[in-house]
Amino acid sequence: MARVFNFSAGPATLPEEVLKQAAAEMLDWHGSGQSVMEMSHRGKEYMSIQAQAEADLRELLAIPANYKVLFLQGGATLQFEMIPINLLRGKPAADFVNTGEWAKKAIKEAKPFCQANVIASAEDKNFSYAPAQSTWKPSKDAAYIHYTANETIGGVEFHWVPKTGDVPLVCDMSSNILSKPVDVSKYGLIYAGAQKNIGPAGLTIVIVREDLIGQAVPTPPTMLDYKTHAENDSMFNTPPTYGIYIAGLVFQWLKKQGGLAVIEKRNIEKANLLYDFLDKSSFFKNPVRKEDRSRMNVPFTLKDEALDDEFLKGAKERNMLQLKGHRSVGGMRASIYNAMPIEGVKALVAYMQEFEAKHSK
Repeated sequence: MARVFNFSAGPATLPEEVLKQAAAEMLDWHGSGQSVMEMSHRGKEYMSIQAQAEADLRELLAIPANYKVLFLQGGATLQFEMIPINLLRGKPAADFVNTGEWAKKAIKEAKPFCQANVIASAEDKNFSYAPAQSTWKPSKDAAYIHYTANETIGGVEFHWVPKTGDVPLVCDMSSNILSKPVDVSKYGLIYAGAQKNIGPAGLTIVIVREDLIGQAVPTPPTMLDYKTHAENDSMFNTPPTYGIYIAGLVFQWLKKQGGLAVIEKRNIEKANLLYDFLDKSSFFKNPVRKEDRSRMNVPFTLKDEALDDEFLKGAKERNMLQLKGHRSVGGMRASIYNAMPIEGVKALVAYMQEFEAKHSK
C-alpha cells in the first residue's frame, strides 16, 4: 500500500528517509547485532547515539555552550509542572500569555505552585491572534514569563520573540521547534514534546540556561529536578532510547536538507499554498489573523458543517488522513510539519477545490 498523506497534529508524519533507515537498522544497528531498542543505555553503542543526537541538535539550533540539552519523558505536559518547580527560585509568581488551549493548560498546572498571572490574553477574540507585546502587563515579581510559540489546536503562531529583559523567557515550542532558525540565547528555557517535528511520542526535549538549574526552593523531588538530569547527561534513569535514536535520525535528515533556514522556506511555501486558497475561497474559512497564522497547523471550517463528515470521507478515499479538527474547536485542521511534503499540500488543495466546486452549485 502506498503511504498516505498524514495531516495529524501528533504523533505526526516522519520523513520517509528516516523511517527507511530505521527499518534497515532495526535488527542490526551498525554491525552491533542488536536493535537500538535492545541496547543498554550505558553501553558505548547507545551512548554514541545520544551524544550524536545532542551534537546535531546543538548545531541545528546553534545552542550556546551555557545551555543544557535534556532528553526527558512525561511529555510537554509534565513540563507545565517542572518549570514552576524549578524556575520560581523562591519568587511568588510567574507571568503567562494566554493564546489558547495549551497556554491555558500551562497556566492551570502552575497555579498550585505560584500565583499564575495572565499578563495578556487573546480570549476576547476566541484565541484567533497573538497579543502584541505592547498590550502585555507584566508583574513586578514574576520569576519568568511563559508563552506558547504555536498553538497546535487554534493555529496561532508567534512570528516574533518577546523581549523580557532580565526576566527569563520560557517557551513551549512543541509544535514549531526546528521549523525555522531560533535564537536560543533569548530564552531561559525552551521545551518541546517530540511527536510533531522531532520524532515519536515519549521523548521531551528541554533546553535550559545553566544558571537556572539547581536554584529551586525548596529542593524538588529527584526526578522533577533539572539538576538531576543535567548532572547525569539525561541518564539518571533509563531514557527513552529509541525515541532519542529516531530524533537523532531526524536531526541528521534536517542537516542534509540544508538546515533550518532551508526548512523554513519550504514551510512558508507549503503554508502559503494552503492559506492562499483559503483566502480566495467562499466555501472554506480560516479564523486566524493573517499575521499570526501558524505555518504548522492550519485550522479551517466549511461553509456548512453538515458537510464535514462527507469532506473527511472523501479525503480518506484520496489517502489524506487526520484532517478532523480538535474536539474542542471542531472543523478541520491540516498539520503540515517539516516532514509533510509539498505534494501533500497540493493534493489537499486540489481536493478542497473539487469539493467546493461540487457543493457550491
